[in-house]
Amino acid sequence: MKAILLGLAMAALPGAAPVSQGQPLSMALEGLRSAKGQILVCITRSAAYFPDCSHDPDKRHFAVPASDGPVVLGQLAPGSYAIAIIHDENGNGKLDTFAGIPREGVGFSRNPAIRFGAPSFHSASFAVTGGAVEQDIRLKYFL
Repeated sequence: MKAILLGLAMAALPGAAPVSQGQPLSMALEGLRSAKGQILVCITRSAAYFPDCSHDPDKRHFAVPASDGPVVLGQLAPGSYAIAIIHDENGNGKLDTFAGIPREGVGFSRNPAIRFGAPSFHSASFAVTGGAVEQDIRLKYFL
């Protein structure tokens, strides 16, 4: 009952799409070191395929030009998702490392702490429900 009332309330908001329809998702990048290369984006709703969603059958995996402006990521069905990004500065389509340390920038939705390895799906996940979602993602450069 609570979910039905929430859905009706969200549908009444101006610009809100019905919960059953895809909801717009976008991201803004913070701390981009340069405009060189591209941003590799992985969006998944499965913890088993996070942060590398290359084998996820339902993934959204694509590249966009490196820029500070907002990036439109398309429409998503309601649910929980997580985003992982790589600032692929040299444009080779992968994360370059040195002794296991990323040489290029990385970032995740909800900006969880990055210690030894990628954060968990749970710490990076966010809900898509009844309205547009924007994730502000801070890039972290280790080298």
